[in-house]
Amino acid sequence: MQHGILVRQDIAALIAGGSLVSNPAIAPAQIQPASLDLRLATLGYRVRSGFLPETATVAERLEETLLYRFDLTDGAVLERGHCYVFPLLERIAKPLPYLVRANPKSSTGRLDLFTRLLADRCGRFEQAPPGYTGPLFLEVVPRSFPVRVRTGLSLTQIRFVAGEPLLDDDALRAEYARAPLLFRDDGSPIPLAEVRIDGGLCMGIALRRDREVTGPVGYEARNYTAIVDLDALDAHDWQGFFRAIPEPSRGRLIVEPEAFYIFASKQRVRIPRHLAAEMDAYDVGMGELRTNYAGFFDNGFGGERGTRAVLEVRPHDVPFLVEDGQVFFKLRFFQSLREPSVAYGEGGLGSHYQGQALRLSKHFRRTDGGSAPG
Repeated sequence: MQHGILVRQDIAALIAGGSLVSNPAIAPAQIQPASLDLRLATLGYRVRSGFLPETATVAERLEETLLYRFDLTDGAVLERGHCYVFPLLERIAKPLPYLVRANPKSSTGRLDLFTRLLADRCGRFEQAPPGYTGPLFLEVVPRSFPVRVRTGLSLTQIRFVAGEPLLDDDALRAEYARAPLLFRDDGSPIPLAEVRIDGGLCMGIALRRDREVTGPVGYEARNYTAIVDLDALDAHDWQGFFRAIPEPSRGRLIVEPEAFYIFASKQRVRIPRHLAAEMDAYDVGMGELRTNYAGFFDNGFGGERGTRAVLEVRPHDVPFLVEDGQVFFKLRFFQSLREPSVAYGEGGLGSHYQGQALRLSKHFRRTDGGSAPG
């Protein structure tokens, strides 16, 4: 059995063979180098609580938790702190020998939208087991801002996993020895001897200015904001939604419980064309911080000299002191079945975050009319 993540041409073949279906049909623009964007359907359900449908269908659980249903065709506003469930347009029509895994899209995480994929009679969020056929659903909870959504909007992406493609630490060191994966702000490679590999590639947080992070070192979400229209790109004044965080004294900063922050990684990372990666919180022993929402990196992310990872940070329970360079998360790398026909940042894929430094989501612009800071 081959082990690897399916790539763009493999996903296109699944669609062409009728294993993945949708009405309207799945558009080529939904297919990324190693993932597929899923779209909201025409109805939404406001529910009183989230749920995990381990012993029931999602539809059955919806009947038990439903407060009201609403139409998405012309758009609808999701209130902050409320829980919603949406049927997705795409469904799995034929049994597949692959584990299906999901992650929020990058822009979803940067807006503090908490999302989880649901599948009928599946006892885990964010995945569907091999052999699953049926509909897919998305739980959505806006944490910081009210948002406007509509039919056809993509908030999540799935990938297809064959076998056990995860690189262990020895394989990851060998990969790094062949070609560096981490770079400094000036583009110079970081030697393997200076890199920490421990259950993945460990990376730190940037709290000091450098050649790329020349303004704020982070952003904190404001309370009681206007609505973010998710169809409107480069359209919102970021200052109405975030406060800029200046470089802190001695590179140290206390983050507050249940506040939402955007930071950049200290290092720049390169994902080779034959690999994909997933961001994990480094270690729950370091504190109760959720360090990412959108954790998947398609093949080719970072180009030749690396790109910063953006960290979506929400502390829990107690204030927490962080300092520049502190290890904050790790990347786990996965072998792909083959190289994708088009990598991230190539071929008009709309790869919004290639070459980013510290950047908010694609929905925000500067007050001077430019694009979102970063």
